[in-house]
Amino acid sequence: MTTPKLALVTGGSRGIGKDIALSLAQKGIDVVLTYHRQQAEAAAVVTAAEALGRKAVALQLDTADVSSLEAFFARLTSVLQASFGVSRFDFLINNAGTSLQAPFAETTEAQFDEMLNIHLKGVYFLTQKALPLLNDGGRIINMSSATTRISYPGASAYAVMKGAVDVFTRYLAAELGARGITANVVAPGAIFGGGAMPDTPEMRAFAAQIAALGRVGLPDDVSGVVAFLCTNEAKWLNGQRLELTGGVNL
Repeated sequence: MTTPKLALVTGGSRGIGKDIALSLAQKGIDVVLTYHRQQAEAAAVVTAAEALGRKAVALQLDTADVSSLEAFFARLTSVLQASFGVSRFDFLINNAGTSLQAPFAETTEAQFDEMLNIHLKGVYFLTQKALPLLNDGGRIINMSSATTRISYPGASAYAVMKGAVDVFTRYLAAELGARGITANVVAPGAIFGGGAMPDTPEMRAFAAQIAALGRVGLPDDVSGVVAFLCTNEAKWLNGQRLELTGGVNL
């Protein structure tokens, strides 16, 4: 009997991360998801994944706190064996994050550092510490943003970190190729219901107007692509950035 594949999804309690976890479960992939504060929501995602016939576990993690990573991976190692009967996992999806809207001239050092810790430093060192537990032939999917291509006033600190993630991902692809591990970036535009941006009628109208497809983006517009990257059909896709905007500023 073939052992099911297993994914680690950070920030999997709501929005895009929740949809990613459930899209993976629908493809027969077991899931470990992390949450920062939303324990009840994370537990609900676990229940939903189990209802799809998959095993799932939720673990608390503040991805911005690099000092907590060693203890987290010790817990993860125990959970892999106790709950899944394995010592490694197959897919790492670095999804956890928050947004920031602040004009460049008014962005504080504290806001900049928050974006740095969550979106770049946390992703960099979490991935580094995950490598011993990631199976050869595995996949790394990093979440970026359309703001690395399209400049929206007020998003500079956030976009700078996501731009660095784009570069980081190419280096992962180059350095981990010998292990058969691929690394790719998924870069959503405005996603409503994702929990990271203001969801107002005005914002929805604006987002729909600038997209070639004429509607707003939703979490399942992203999660299906992430799940695809964890399939055998995506095995030759490596070091690439997939932008999911419905066609903005083409």
